[in-house]
Amino acid sequence: MTTRRTGLREEKKQATRVALREAALRLALEHGPDNVRVDDIAEAAGVSPRTYNNYFSSREQAIVAAVTAERESRVAAAVAARPSQVRLADALAEAILEQHTEPRDHDELLLITASPALRDTFLSAAAAIEHPLAAAIDQRLGSTGTLASRVLAASVAAAVRIALQQWLQPSSAPLAAGGLVVPSGSLPDLLRSTLAALEPALDAAEEEAQQRLRL
Repeated sequence: MTTRRTGLREEKKQATRVALREAALRLALEHGPDNVRVDDIAEAAGVSPRTYNNYFSSREQAIVAAVTAERESRVAAAVAARPSQVRLADALAEAILEQHTEPRDHDELLLITASPALRDTFLSAAAAIEHPLAAAIDQRLGSTGTLASRVLAASVAAAVRIALQQWLQPSSAPLAAGGLVVPSGSLPDLLRSTLAALEPALDAAEEEAQQRLRL
């Protein structure tokens, strides 16, 4: 019975989180992000502002959460689902490319690129991949529980953030009218390039894990 109550409580929390982020995105698309207050989002989701603050620290965080839609857990799940014979570096690259280059809603992308605050929050959200990805990497390496998986996951998160930053904030391109940033270059190519820098470390960790199994 206790397990069921806990499960229902978690389902309710998840439903509230989804309602808040969807309300935030809808209002931002309708009125512009600068014209949306936390109170507006809470009212649209049918909760109090205090409840809102239990889930998100800002309106930007809620809007970006709707755009990314728990991408971090989907990336980790995709890595865990790859066959064991697939090289770890390839499994990571495939999962990240799959989840970060899926078709985007044009209005949502425009919303993010037109707002400096949303761009910064969107880039910061790349760090959310670290903890679920560390667990997936640790599982593939034999559940060693060492710091290696966390370090590798943090490095992958940094690589993804650098690629997104290069894509959204090209240093050599002037801003368009109203501060709009036009995404530059190919995001898949940028992701492949930044992730490729991590391949030696990933290969070494995987080889060490395989050696342990052979002992």
